[in-house]
Amino acid sequence: MQSILQACVAAAVAIILIIAHPAQAQDQAWVQIEARPNLGSALERARAYDNQVDNVSGYRLNSGWYAITLGPYPPLVAEAELARLRRLNAIPPDSFIADGGNFGTQFWPDEPVATTLLPETPAPEPQVADETPAQARATERALGPEQRFQIQQALQWAGYYTSTIDGLFGPGTRRSMAAWQTAQGFEPTGVLTTGQRADLVGAYLEARRNLGLELVTDFDAGIEIELPTALVTFDRYEAPFAHYTSADDSGVEVLLISQTGDSTAMAALYAILQTLEIMPPDGRRNLNRRGFTIEGESTRRYGFAEVGLRDGVIKGFILAWPADDVEHRVLALGAMRETFNPLAGAVLPDDIGLSQDQRPDLVSGLEIRTPEFTRSGAYIDAGGGVLTAAAGLDACGRITIGEDAVADIAAADPGLGIALLRPQTTHAPLGTLQLADTAPRLKSEIAVAGYSYGGLLGAPTLSYGTLEDVRGLDGDTTRDRLSVAVQPGDAGGPVVDPDGTLLGILLPPPGDGQRTLPADVQLSVDATALAPFLAENGVPEAVSLGAVPLAPEDLVQRAGDATALVQCWE
Repeated sequence: MQSILQACVAAAVAIILIIAHPAQAQDQAWVQIEARPNLGSALERARAYDNQVDNVSGYRLNSGWYAITLGPYPPLVAEAELARLRRLNAIPPDSFIADGGNFGTQFWPDEPVATTLLPETPAPEPQVADETPAQARATERALGPEQRFQIQQALQWAGYYTSTIDGLFGPGTRRSMAAWQTAQGFEPTGVLTTGQRADLVGAYLEARRNLGLELVTDFDAGIEIELPTALVTFDRYEAPFAHYTSADDSGVEVLLISQTGDSTAMAALYAILQTLEIMPPDGRRNLNRRGFTIEGESTRRYGFAEVGLRDGVIKGFILAWPADDVEHRVLALGAMRETFNPLAGAVLPDDIGLSQDQRPDLVSGLEIRTPEFTRSGAYIDAGGGVLTAAAGLDACGRITIGEDAVADIAAADPGLGIALLRPQTTHAPLGTLQLADTAPRLKSEIAVAGYSYGGLLGAPTLSYGTLEDVRGLDGDTTRDRLSVAVQPGDAGGPVVDPDGTLLGILLPPPGDGQRTLPADVQLSVDATALAPFLAENGVPEAVSLGAVPLAPEDLVQRAGDATALVQCWE
């Protein structure tokens, strides 16, 4: 009887020990990374580690202190995790393996894994997972570093993960896993099962195969990088670029950049790249002493450039991609940035591939970005306001005054055919024009100031003629009829008298396709019609009270200083 009682007591003790110390019963182990003397500080440290590494747990020790641990793991997995995390400097170097023998009450985690649901996404049909959460965690612990990196890369490609690819499954990775699970119709546990990992990574690898992502070593440029070889093919060298052009009309282009130079040369390259057609004008820019990045996107093209300077050598790459193919672009760009490796000792010579076709609209074989059209305008106040012809401006994606001052249409009068432009940033003109206070005499001399050739000459030109009538061809009193030979780029420019007073704004030729006027017949909006428009739109009245005629060179100076180049971009 006593032996039976003793056996029962022993069994009860064993059960208590198993409950108190599950590691001993299940052959598990923990990585103990820290111990704190009180619960408050232990919770604070546990939260801090939980933002950096996965599987954080915490137990009160028999000594009264509180241990922050990772696990539990199978013993061999715990050893591997300890070594891996030490190499990554993710845990203290004195971390060690604990068997849980002195663990008491668990105090961490204090809440379940947080999950992120995709907003406004129709809920898929619920799917049955191939493993329980416990089984999924067990198979996950056996993953090697490369497999963990690949899962994060796949989540990033799928659009659920935006942080560092480090192989550490912290809260950010868990949330992205849960979001992916939700989108696929699985329970959002934040831990992928074996089958889910296979689906996610399999789709990622298939996308890589479709792009033909392969590690390419360009020995002449001295660059090693993964390229989408199914979409681009090597074409030529034209310093400082190695050109990989579009294959099978993919619309994708890659340029490898390789040249000698210092920070001044790099800054010059930074400025030049932003003028190229391959690089959309709007987007993020960042330049420092060690390198630069440029990113832009238009309705049809995405462009990205990343360049670095080291030991007197400038190397980098440019990627151009169709704007509507975001999924494949993200995958290709991520692979290129991750694998880019400048090789020592090889740089493209400055004269390699020097093109015989020397054109001002080409830089090393690349087209300079050009506007849809250019015209002229008149500066009418010190704030940089420009009066110009309105035709076509409402269809411009971007309007600039001068070379790069982005402007908005502040006001327009379709009936008169004029528009008032305002620069978005400070833009002080060299001069402004004042309106004539009296009607000019018929047959008097006039001049039209304008960028006749779209800014190619760098300054406006003056075209001389006469005022033929103070009415349009149909008797419109807001129009003047001029006899002067002009170019299309002169449209919108100021019409001035010999005193340098503003008589009107030159209109482009009729665009109805039904009339063709003689080459020297032009129409302008009369100053008497411009004055009310300017007053209504807050431009201070600036009326000339008359002056003596200017010398020809002085008229060129005054009219030129007050003439703006207006450019319409896609």
